[in-house]
Amino acid sequence: MSDLNELNVLMCGTGEYTTGWTGSGASTSDKKIGVVGLTLFDLRRLGKIGKLGMVGVNGGKFPAIRQHLQENIENVYKDMDTSFEEYPKEGKINPEAYKDAIDKMSPGDAIIVFTPDSTHHPISLYAIERGIHVLVTKPATKLLSHHNELIAAARKHNVVCFVEHHKRFDPVYSDAKVRAQALGEFNFFNAWMSQPKSQLETFRAWAGKDSDISYYLSSHHIDICCWILQDKAVPTRVVASAATGIATGEPYNCVPQTEDTITLLVDWQSIQSPGHKGTAVYTASWTAPLKAGIHSAQHWYYMGSKGDINVDQAHRGYDITVDETGKTWYNPFYMKYSPSETGHFDGQRGYGYISIEKFIDAAREVNAGVAKPSDYDGYGYPTITNTVLTTAILNAGRISLDEKRAVGIKKIGDKWILE
Repeated sequence: MSDLNELNVLMCGTGEYTTGWTGSGASTSDKKIGVVGLTLFDLRRLGKIGKLGMVGVNGGKFPAIRQHLQENIENVYKDMDTSFEEYPKEGKINPEAYKDAIDKMSPGDAIIVFTPDSTHHPISLYAIERGIHVLVTKPATKLLSHHNELIAAARKHNVVCFVEHHKRFDPVYSDAKVRAQALGEFNFFNAWMSQPKSQLETFRAWAGKDSDISYYLSSHHIDICCWILQDKAVPTRVVASAATGIATGEPYNCVPQTEDTITLLVDWQSIQSPGHKGTAVYTASWTAPLKAGIHSAQHWYYMGSKGDINVDQAHRGYDITVDETGKTWYNPFYMKYSPSETGHFDGQRGYGYISIEKFIDAAREVNAGVAKPSDYDGYGYPTITNTVLTTAILNAGRISLDEKRAVGIKKIGDKWILE
């Protein structure tokens, strides 16, 4: 594949996951130098990426971001260039700067979207309609109707559209997915994912306003469950419940409608056996303790008619204790930030990196005519088509909370709807 052309990429969003920079300075999470920017800078070094751009809302942030990237990436890793073209320019503030940036791109270029949840749909659709490949962070959209629009648009304009569900590339999760196929009919799934209360400081600008903790965190394991059950079972009904009181109190003072912890109870119906029904419970919280030694607590349990699977992703048998900070569990399988023996970035095997690289490779292959966008639906990749039920469940959960009722999920023709 070395003869494939370089891909020009625009990073949409300038926050923690892209740069490791937050409004109050460098991130204090496990993503201190980001994921998207670092991965793309390295892929450019390796010859897969051509031009790089980055677009946000406030151009005044770019001097600090550039300094942060230079000090923590360019000066740390050998042969790493962190340059990019910025939008909006001259320190201006423009919520629609993404349009100016995309308008300067050519069909066959790509964007990677890591912005507040409510903006995923308009940014992605704007790019797709101009022949631009899209990788959008989870949740792809907040509304199932918007997800269906992106599916239709990507097909019409023949572009690659992936959702950045990186856990599909975690070797434990992908291995468990295969092993689950031998465990008979689905019976029960339980997932827990949380982040410490300090994240409410990072996400204060949108927490409870633009989105909720279920969209932000449960999207990970809902997608894994949907992936495991693809062609085996379908969700039919969602009921949601929420805990409140921490995020809205001191010192976080989030907007009154902000939930602390959200649980979705989902009924699943076997495709092959009418008598087999399953239950799934997906819980997410951003009010976990501050000094638990992990940034994201995350584990899940799967039970089939012939066996079960238990995964604890937060504790991988690798922990370090420091006098000042205590014990911390690390996950270099996600992103390895320590340099190689030669001083170069050495995280190419991390599933956070692979998730982005798979998209870059797919877009380059489609541009070269050696693959069609629809080919990737059959590979189990998190394409916009393959992830529709994840959005259906998340959207149904939000409706259930707002309207205090159960929400049905059904398929009419080739389109999933809520009722």
